[in-house]
Amino acid sequence: ASSNTEILSIPDPATLASVLTAGVKNTIGDPRVKVTYEPEYVPAVPPPVPDIPPEHLAAMIKATVKVQVLDDNIAYLKIQHIIGEEMAQKVGPLLLEYIWDKVLPTSAMILDFRSAISGELSGIPYIVSYYTDAEPLIHIDSVYDRPSDITTELWSMPTLLGKRYGTSKPLIILTSKNTLGVAEDVAYCLK
Repeated sequence: ASSNTEILSIPDPATLASVLTAGVKNTIGDPRVKVTYEPEYVPAVPPPVPDIPPEHLAAMIKATVKVQVLDDNIAYLKIQHIIGEEMAQKVGPLLLEYIWDKVLPTSAMILDFRSAISGELSGIPYIVSYYTDAEPLIHIDSVYDRPSDITTELWSMPTLLGKRYGTSKPLIILTSKNTLGVAEDVAYCLK
């Protein structure tokens, strides 16, 4: 790919994007990758989290997270949406009561991201940190945003709401072709 300089002479940006898309797809084998030319692109700003009553937050969490303790004291945690830092702060006690207090005493965990199709970038350190030690802090990921030219460094968190699951218990992570975005990143970071 580095020796193929023919594409540098393609004058039309849309055609160049199409050629780059085909080349990248063939190189890495990921059909979801797409290079586009968008001269008027303005990044979408996510709306602020509305002030939602606690009972509605509880219903939302219960609808997107399934928690069970299986035979042999194995926790099963299916997550469909990874909440961000702001939401985690609002629903922290609920997360402990509904999810974490049930799975913390188990001897192993299955973390199911097979249907995780959405999430917030700021939620990555929250999830990953529950499966790391408090010290030393671990560099989890660097996320580059091209339009703003900003790289966000993600690090494990030294303190968490509730206790850590730890690093000594077995952790099995399930993914599928439906595991997208933030959940892909969490699975990769935990690997």
